[in-house]
Amino acid sequence: MEYTIKQVAEKTNLSIYTLRYYDKEGLLPLIKRSESGIRKFTDNDIEWIKLICCLKNSGMSIENIKQFMQCCLQGRERLEDRKIILTAHKKNIEKQIEQLYKSMEIVNYKLEHYKEIGIFHIDEQTE
Repeated sequence: MEYTIKQVAEKTNLSIYTLRYYDKEGLLPLIKRSESGIRKFTDNDIEWIKLICCLKNSGMSIENIKQFMQCCLQGRERLEDRKIILTAHKKNIEKQIEQLYKSMEIVNYKLEHYKEIGIFHIDEQTE
């Protein structure tokens, strides 16, 4: 099945502008075009977009996503490179989770002791 850019934007919750940007940056190299240049997306393209969003939303740079996608396009010969990229990214995600967990602990502490200490300890400084 083929989809228009508008349909893909609706399916992925991305703007048309973002999809065009990803295409321009080379992140969507498999997209076909009509004779008049209109993008024709497939289900496979949508899966690639979901992967791009996953990587981007978890902190991978566009440049690294591009590198990863190029490795994917080169097939089995770059399998180990893809694994290395994803392993490094996983470690970065784990660091982010650890930092977020620590932040959550602080926020929870502040909420639990809100009435006793004031949310930012500002009460004492402003008197």
